[in-house]
Formats: sequence, C-alpha cells, structure tokens
Amino acid sequence: MSEPSPITSYRTLTAEGAGLYTELRSRFISRAVPVETVEEAMAVIEEERAKYHDARHCCWAYVVGIREREERCSDDGEPSSTAGKPILGRIHALGLTGVVVTVTRYFGGKLLGTSGLIVAYRTAAELALADAPHEEVLLTTPLTLHFPYDKINPVMMLLRDHEVETIDSTSDLEGYIWQVAVEDARLPLFLEAAKLHYYLRIDQAEE
Repeated sequence: MSEPSPITSYRTLTAEGAGLYTELRSRFISRAVPVETVEEAMAVIEEERAKYHDARHCCWAYVVGIREREERCSDDGEPSSTAGKPILGRIHALGLTGVVVTVTRYFGGKLLGTSGLIVAYRTAAELALADAPHEEVLLTTPLTLHFPYDKINPVMMLLRDHEVETIDSTSDLEGYIWQVAVEDARLPLFLEAAKLHYYLRIDQAEE
C-alpha cells in the first residue's frame, strides 16, 4: 500500500463569514471564523453561546492544524449526527483547515425531522463558509545557503529556475549566507538540482 502524498498546501479562511437560514420558522444563524488552535475555536463557540444565550441549540464543528489535523463537532442536544456532522462535512467538502463554524438555532415551533435538520444545518454552514473569503497557502521549507562570492550568478539562476524566495542575505569571509524559502512541492527537485553546484552548502532546520 502506497503512502499518502505529503501535504504541500492547505486552504483556510482569511476573514469571518456569516449566514442565516430559515425553515418552518426555525432560524439557523451561522458563523465561520478563522482560528489556529482548539482553544481559539472553543472561545468562538463560547462567544456564540453567550451572544445567543436564549437559543435552543448552538451546534458547531472545527478543524485545526496543517500537517496533523484535529477536528471535533457537536450536535448540542439535536438528534445524533443531524447537526455537527453536516457542519463538519461542509468544512471537509471545501478542504479547509483553521476554521470553526457555529450554527445557532432558534426553534420555530415545528419539528423538522432528521432529514430536515441535516439539510438545515448543512445549508447554514454553507452560507457562512460561502460568505468568508478563502485562500490557498503554499507550505515552504526554510533553507540556509552558503556559497562563494564568485558563484552568485549561478546560484541566482538556480533560485530563479525553481522560484525560490530569498528572505535574508548576509555574508562572512568565505562568501554569502542566504536565507531562502522553498515551496514544499518544489523542494525535492530543487535539492536534486542543487547537487550539481558542488560549492553550494545547504543547511535545513530539523523539524
């Protein structure tokens, strides 16, 4: 069995989004918020609970982390799997991480049934996520390059060919010391190409 491909990018939110869905007089108020940690996600959930303290349910789901992800969801008293999982499913469908979505329900007096609840919570989550701007973030690996002064032109060409970003540049008696960032998707090819430059020493920080 082949190993899964390494993650080289991820999608996340750049700002909050909100939505409102109404079904049989029940109101589903949704909010999607970018977060980095479980603690931040839970703080958003508690904020929504306090804001809508008189609501019957505040259901939610979050996904955090990049290479290793952590996720959780809650039906908050709704029938099992009718709220939290549909919300989480919309996050998964968009391939997002670093996000928490809450859906607060004000009961309208009529029961929606299992399928009706699933549709309502899923739709409310969709509305908030659609309202929030998304972006794809490319993962990069920081490297330190050491090379002689007279090799600056071939090194610059190597970096240009592999679209490597230079972060900082210093020097010592032996030559240049450059801090660069290489997109993870390009890293294997860059390191292979760098082997042809015998004078180039590359230091990579240990994870």
